[in-house]
Amino acid sequence: MISFTTFILTLLALFSLSLSAPMRRDVFVPPIIYPHAGVVWVAGQYHNVTWETEDAPVNITNGIGRVYLATNSIIDLDHPLANGFDILDGRVVIRVPSVPTGQDYSIVLFGDSGNYSPSFTIIGS
Repeated sequence: MISFTTFILTLLALFSLSLSAPMRRDVFVPPIIYPHAGVVWVAGQYHNVTWETEDAPVNITNGIGRVYLATNSIIDLDHPLANGFDILDGRVVIRVPSVPTGQDYSIVLFGDSGNYSPSFTIIGS
C-alpha cells in the first residue's frame, strides 16, 4: 500500500512537471514594408525600416529584433544596422552605411526568422 507521504510527493512532482512544460511559441514572419522596390537611399541618411505587425501571434519565439544590410542576398552579419528592439514595434530607425553605389541591396529583419525586403538602391558616399 502506498503511504500518504509518497502519494503527496508524487502529486507534487507531477504538478511541478506540468508547470515546467514549455509554452507553445509561434514563429513571426512580418513582411517588410519599407524599403520597397524603387527606393533610393543615400549613404549617411537616416531611414525607418518598417514591417507589418498586425498578424503577430501571441507567443513569439524571439521578440528581439535585428536589422542587417544584404548585398546580392549576402547578409553583412558583422555590421548590424540596428539590434535589441522589440519586433512588435513595427519600425526602427537606421543610418544608411557607407557602401558602394548599387541596386541590389536589401534589408534583412531578424527576430524569429530572416525576412528580406525587396531590392533597392543605395547611392554610396
